[in-house]
Amino acid sequence: MAQIKAEKPWHGIKQAVFSAAADPDSPQVTVKLPASWGQAAADALAAILPEARRIDIAEAAQGWIAPIAARAAAAGLSPETGTALHEVLAARRGSPSADIWRNRPGNAPGFVFNIAAYLAEGAFDAGALAADTRLAVTALTLAAPGAHRLAIGFTDLNLFLTRLGLDYGSQAARDTAVTLTAFIGAQAQIASAALRAHGTAPGHPIATPKLPEHCALTGLLAATAAAQEDAATALTTRHEALLGFTADPAVEALLGAEVCNFAPALSPVNAEGSLTRWAQEKLAALGLSPATALAKQLSGEMLFPAPRAGAHLAMHDALAPLVAAMPARPARPMPARQPSARQALPSRRSGYTQKVSVGGHKLFLSTGEYENGRLGEIFVALHKEGSAFRGLMDAFAIAVSIGLQHGVGLEDYVEAFTFTRFGPAGVVEGDPAVPAATSMLDYVFRNLAVNYLGSANLTPATLESADTVGEGAAERAPLLPLDLPEPAPRERRKALKLVS
Repeated sequence: MAQIKAEKPWHGIKQAVFSAAADPDSPQVTVKLPASWGQAAADALAAILPEARRIDIAEAAQGWIAPIAARAAAAGLSPETGTALHEVLAARRGSPSADIWRNRPGNAPGFVFNIAAYLAEGAFDAGALAADTRLAVTALTLAAPGAHRLAIGFTDLNLFLTRLGLDYGSQAARDTAVTLTAFIGAQAQIASAALRAHGTAPGHPIATPKLPEHCALTGLLAATAAAQEDAATALTTRHEALLGFTADPAVEALLGAEVCNFAPALSPVNAEGSLTRWAQEKLAALGLSPATALAKQLSGEMLFPAPRAGAHLAMHDALAPLVAAMPARPARPMPARQPSARQALPSRRSGYTQKVSVGGHKLFLSTGEYENGRLGEIFVALHKEGSAFRGLMDAFAIAVSIGLQHGVGLEDYVEAFTFTRFGPAGVVEGDPAVPAATSMLDYVFRNLAVNYLGSANLTPATLESADTVGEGAAERAPLLPLDLPEPAPRERRKALKLVS
């Protein structure tokens, strides 16, 4: 009878069976869960329970809920604990961490709330979140009685803020997130203090974080202040820490979260190429149809601007004083580097053209100079190489030229590209300053180093090293997958030949 009562919250919810897998390399399993949750939730449940081959979400939930409900009854707590946990999960409002699903709780078991589920049409159900938070503390304590730290957090803050019409990077968004976190923390403290009366755990003093002056949710600031006052009267809690964001993406995906914990969304398009839910809700709030939104995007209007640099870091720092277990702090954004101005070459410029043969393959190197003789551009023309090789060399020369015109030193290019090894390579004919090269790029920058840097003392590319690389030591220096000459002609070039 208790089993039927515990699963009652799932009645009336249309179910569907999915073929799911934790990842593409994992075996397929059969997963039954609410049809509206979709394939992503089925894959997430398969990842949470990797050893199962057939999963029914109601039965799987009962697997971790039943022991908690039994301990609640033995401790004289609410007999509705099991049913309430099923209700929270079935409504997709929250879920415990994966270790609870597997009945292997660790030292800091967690519970994640999908906070967007408590917000509908601008109305926030603070009462439901308060009750669910106290339920989560009770459930985690019964599942892991020896744990002194819990990790209660939330997910998909980005969608929550979108529904409120707040820009993620704004101060109003951070104040709202801090107030919400403080509200959950105060409710968790109340529940933890009440549970201390049922055991012998040492007490931990209750901290009361300072609240911001403003909050976008009407009434939440006052509700949080009232909850903090109630918690303060208890003086101590059973647990040393209560709030935390755990790295449990499968649980968050099961709840339908598109963005983990309090991170910002980086794209309005999901992995399937469709608009994300937060993007759709933003368009709805703007009163735009998808067709109108597309037209505005094509005309250059940014409907979904990327979060400003540092927005994630600012949110992290705002929440960190309230939360014991935080994810790694986002990197501080580097200051924007001012691009150097491109110095145009004169319309009539000097330079030279060098014709050589590298390992028997003709190459023409042309240069363009500024009025002061500084190198500003290069051109590399090949005689008989394949179209792919010629195209890549043309693009490479253009890229080097642009760098030179923006102030990149020729010394940097010489250091980077001399001694590059790929065929064609070998003896250089036509340039006494460079007798051998390990590749065409090696020759180009040796030549430039001699003529523009006066670097005649570069370590020579010996004939042995050049021939070794250019003449078929593929196991030591693989050739580029380009249109290269056949081995036979290259073998013939080793013989004595007359050069006029």
